Formats: sequence, structure tokens, C-alpha cells
Amino acid sequence: MSEIEVIRYTEAYKEKWDKFVLANSVNGSFLQSRKFLDYHKDRFLDHSLLFIRGGSQIVGVCPAAEIMDEGKKCFYSHAGSTFGGIVVGKEYYNLTNVTAMVDAVDEYLKNNGFAYALFKSANQIFSTKNNNLIDYMFYRKGYSNYDELSFAIDLMNLPNGDVLANLNSKTRNLYKKSLENNLELKEVKTKEEIAKFYQILCKSLEKYETKPVHSLEELYELYFDRLPENIRFYLVYLEDKAVSGSMVFLINDVFHTQYLAADPEYLYCKPMDFMDTSLILLAKKENKHYFSFGISTEDHGKYLNENLARFKEGFGCDFYINKSFYKEFN
Repeated sequence: MSEIEVIRYTEAYKEKWDKFVLANSVNGSFLQSRKFLDYHKDRFLDHSLLFIRGGSQIVGVCPAAEIMDEGKKCFYSHAGSTFGGIVVGKEYYNLTNVTAMVDAVDEYLKNNGFAYALFKSANQIFSTKNNNLIDYMFYRKGYSNYDELSFAIDLMNLPNGDVLANLNSKTRNLYKKSLENNLELKEVKTKEEIAKFYQILCKSLEKYETKPVHSLEELYELYFDRLPENIRFYLVYLEDKAVSGSMVFLINDVFHTQYLAADPEYLYCKPMDFMDTSLILLAKKENKHYFSFGISTEDHGKYLNENLARFKEGFGCDFYINKSFYKEFN
């Protein structure tokens, strides 16, 4: 059996890359597709890699960006995506091939002058198989790791299949209280409505003196031009006033809330409790396997936002670990 060769991605591989990630991998999703990654290609210097066996057969890919940090050349997989790491083909997820891929990428990084590398593994809920084999091989190769705490609901294993019974008593009471305000959840699809969501998102972040990661124009591009089948927007209305909103990513069999926000002036009507519970009910109705709230940690997992974590926990979430592996090269 021939050895695995690592080559740098070029546009010539675009169609093959996306077909491999979306149809032939165990842990790929649209977040590792070129359709998604290329929307911000002007922001990052792409240094994605392909793992080739026999001169032409793609057995794995690694979306990545090359970044200069304090004068050092660094490899991030991927700085522009929630997670990245090595995406492995269904036929090649075994000891022999995963060992060869990790060995090959480690050698590639050393030979190409990288001082630091970071691989963000996909959470197990987004994969058809867990990442334990890939994670172990990074550990075996001398990589350190940090963990981030993620929150998700296994909709296929709810007590009696009941979303509301899965809420804790406080969250269930807040949801019932929100129903007294005649709130309405709507999926929105126009630029005008998405702009309303974005306005709410920006307003909700003002107290933190921060702004959304994405610009409004980037959201338009993602939704209208690139990935309309994978992205949704929702608004909660109090009569004719939009009071909260969400941007949702449909990642394989997961209903993932990328953004959740409420207008601070309308918190009295419990729009977040209403919106989150309504979205969970919708995900259950659509037979999604998981509802994901994402992480509640910062600073490489060292800081846990306990208020946010307890809020998510109230919806009956289970706890999952997002692992990132890193290494410095001499």
C-alpha cells in the first residue's frame, strides 16, 4: 500500500473537496466545505491540505489558515470555522490511515516552517463516528489539548419523547409565562427581516462592548448565495415588534443555534425562553437528532460563563467536550 502524501489545496480540487467532505467523510459538514470557507477567503490566507493515497485518491482533508502571530508562522484548522481538524473518509477511518495522516501532517508542518499548529476537532454530535481515534493520534504525536464545554440536547432520547418534560422546573415555568404574552416565532427569509435580526443581535452585544463575528453583508452572502439549505433565520414577534432572533446552522443531523439574541428592552416578556423552547420543539418535529446551543466557555476553555451555562442547562442539555490540539515546533 502506497504512503499518504500531503499536498496544499488549490481551486482545482474545489468540487472534489466538497464531494469528499459532504458525501464521503465520517466527520465533515458544510462548515468544512469550500462553499462555506471561501466566503471569507479574503480575511484568511488559506493553507488547507489534502491527504492523497496512490497519487489521486483523497483519503482526508484538513481545512486550515496560515496566520502570522508575533512574527511566527502558525497553522490553524480552521481560524474561520467553528471546528476543523482532519476530515477523514468513511473507508479510511482506521488505525493505519489515521496514524499515517497525523504523521504526515506533522511532518509537513515541520518541513514547511510552521512554529505552531492548532487543530479544532469536530464535536462528536456532528459526526457519524466519534473523533476518539483522531484525537488519540494527535496525543500520541505529542500534541497538547484544551477542552471547551458544549451544550446539546439528544432529541432522540428524551424522557417519553417530551421536550417540555425535559426542561427543569424554572425554565418550564418561564416558558409558560412567556406564552401569556402572545409571542410568535417566525422563520424569516428576506433581507429586511434578516436586518431586523442583526439589529437585535448588535443591540444585545452592546453591554459587552463587542460586535458580531459576521457582518450583515456576510450573512446575506452565506444565506442567499452560498448555503441557503444549511442556514435559517428566526424572529420572535410581540405583535408587530421583533423582540428576539436566532441564526441557525443545520449541520448534518444537528439543529445548531449559531446566534441567539434578544432586545434588552423586551426581556420582561421572556422572549429568549419562548424562542429557545420553540426552536427545540421545531427541531424535534423535524426529527433532528440533536439540538445544539454550542459552547459556554472562553479563553481556550479556561473561563466558564456560568450564568449562560446554567441557562442552557435549564433546557435539559447534556454536556459535550470540544477538543482542540496544539503543538509548538522548534
